[in-house]
Amino acid sequence: MRLATLCFLTRRGRILLMRKKCGIGAGKYTGPGGKIEPGESPRGAAAREVLEEVCVKVLPEDLELMGVCKFHFGRKHFMEVFVFKGTKFSGKPSETEEADPRWFPLRDIPYTEMWEDGRYWLPLLLAGKRFGGTFKFDPSRERLVSHRLRILPSSPSGGRRNP
Repeated sequence: MRLATLCFLTRRGRILLMRKKCGIGAGKYTGPGGKIEPGESPRGAAAREVLEEVCVKVLPEDLELMGVCKFHFGRKHFMEVFVFKGTKFSGKPSETEEADPRWFPLRDIPYTEMWEDGRYWLPLLLAGKRFGGTFKFDPSRERLVSHRLRILPSSPSGGRRNP
């Protein structure tokens, strides 16, 4: 099983999404993210991926853990993803080899151009609710076949403690 991150930055009623140019999900909008490297914390990996993919600097301690999603493709437990939200960051999003970033008004999120699971948990993240979920896709990764999602109690520290 792979461990990975996703990070969603918001500011003034907008969310930063990127259209992936390569790899799993190429052509879809998502938040910056990727694999957690050995010895790296999920929060540190999220901050690194934001910088690498969209050229925006965010400090790990400024990211709030909002949820953990487990993804299955066919029978294979493929990935566990730590999902973060950030509102404090610097720099102007710029296109890279991996991604083309774009700001969207929160009322105009392009859910039809994203992985299907996002329409279930991204509204929770934007509402400040913590969540956990399992999402099963068909083996081709094209269609969501089942999901289980639950809202978790808020942590006293606002989600900023470990990981």
